[in-house]
Amino acid sequence: MSSSTEDRRFEVLRAIVADYVATKEPIGSKTLVERHNLGVSSATVRNDMAVLEAEGYITQPHTSSGRIPTDKGYRQFVDRISEVKPLSPAERRAIMQFLESGVDLDDVLRRGVRLLAQLTRQVAVVQYPTVSASTVRHIEVVALNPARLLLVVITDTGRVDQRIVDLGALIDDDDLAALRALLGAAMDGKRLAAASASVAALPESAPQKLRDVLIRVSTVLVETLVEHPEERLVLGGTANLTRNAADFGLPGALRQVLEALEEQVVVLKLLAAAQQPGTVTVRIGEETQVEEMRGTSVVTTGYGASGSVLGGMGVLGPTRMDYPGTIASVATVARYIGEVLAER
Repeated sequence: MSSSTEDRRFEVLRAIVADYVATKEPIGSKTLVERHNLGVSSATVRNDMAVLEAEGYITQPHTSSGRIPTDKGYRQFVDRISEVKPLSPAERRAIMQFLESGVDLDDVLRRGVRLLAQLTRQVAVVQYPTVSASTVRHIEVVALNPARLLLVVITDTGRVDQRIVDLGALIDDDDLAALRALLGAAMDGKRLAAASASVAALPESAPQKLRDVLIRVSTVLVETLVEHPEERLVLGGTANLTRNAADFGLPGALRQVLEALEEQVVVLKLLAAAQQPGTVTVRIGEETQVEEMRGTSVVTTGYGASGSVLGGMGVLGPTRMDYPGTIASVATVARYIGEVLAER
């Protein structure tokens, strides 16, 4: 088949995808010819549709004479999106201003999710920065009274963890200064896993009089450092799914999707697999490899600051979605979250 025939058939497929996404109605050849300037006769369009159907790109729902795209049809469409229409300068400015006014990491991520859900009218998800990617920027030790310390761990991802340690004995200013120096040397600038290991080893090599204090402090710090915030997701716009319940096909399919979202593990797997910043991954229907998500597409990317990927984010919705618009929104919001975090 000549490439011009291929290209024309792809134009027919693209027109079917665009109309179906816009109208939710199966598309007949007559409608296509009327709505789109395809430059060929309706007989040719009918013939092209028959070929697209035979090749599995479109299918006929039982009750209708029109056609709708299959997962394979959407995949072909997404693979050939040559350019994603960027958001307008005004939209980009509004996004940046909204994100910049976030007070801390939590707030920036929550705002990002809210924005993505509004822009795409789908469910938006963002994963907290994975522990393995974070580095300790600073550890601060404050004596609340001579027998109680406040430990503050600040990471490069903007996480601030505060823990109180009861020492069971009194500590003087000199010992406090020595403790601060030991902890700083063990932790500052290290990845969390490495910082946790060197803190755990501190009591063995410490001066005798600091050993008991260090055992208490290091126990609390190790717990703080090895918590797993990568198992934390922020979700937004779940109600958007229920607005499009019919798009998920079989009755009960939407409930399965909502249950999978609650499971979180499923979504985290999908996010973890798409950690390239600057590239957007689209998984359509069965490509998610999750039984409960068969009627769903997931559009994801990584977000990060200064070259490192902190976590994944994206949107999830029915396979009948506006792919170019969704890809543009996911890419833009992820880039700006990275920029805002880099400035902190």
